[in-house]
Amino acid sequence: MGSLIIFLLLAFVAIGGALGMLLSRNAIYSALFLVLNFATIAVFYIILNAPFIGMVQITVYAGAIMVLFLFVIMLLGAERLGGVRETEGWQRILAFLLGGILIGVFGAVLLGSTGTPLDTAPSIDSSPTALGLRLFEGYVLPFIVTGLLLLVAMIGVVVLSISNNK
Repeated sequence: MGSLIIFLLLAFVAIGGALGMLLSRNAIYSALFLVLNFATIAVFYIILNAPFIGMVQITVYAGAIMVLFLFVIMLLGAERLGGVRETEGWQRILAFLLGGILIGVFGAVLLGSTGTPLDTAPSIDSSPTALGLRLFEGYVLPFIVTGLLLLVAMIGVVVLSISNNK
């Protein structure tokens, strides 16, 4: 019963963060609501006995990618576009409410865990070594395609920056 309550609280935070991101008129607030959503998804991964994926979710998505989004938003000045209201009280209340629930649930998970996996959970090797072997043995083609897409995007950025400088 306790894990159902934790799941429902996390689901409420994730859906609330997603709605806050969609309904926010300020680009920076939208990006911060997305960070909240990414952190909630990471807690879901940790609850599901996948701590490596949870930490990757936090470091890659909530960390690196969202810092890049915020940097681009601030660089382009998207927060100063016309029609953006500076003070919206409901967003601040929603942010504090959802953030407080997320911190409370995360604390409950950390304090309530015994350090041993649940009896009903299947035993899955979630070490980085096992994950790497699984990804590179069964999913070689998607890694190659992703590498090619990133290479094409990088070449496109170089070509566009050279053509804009002329």
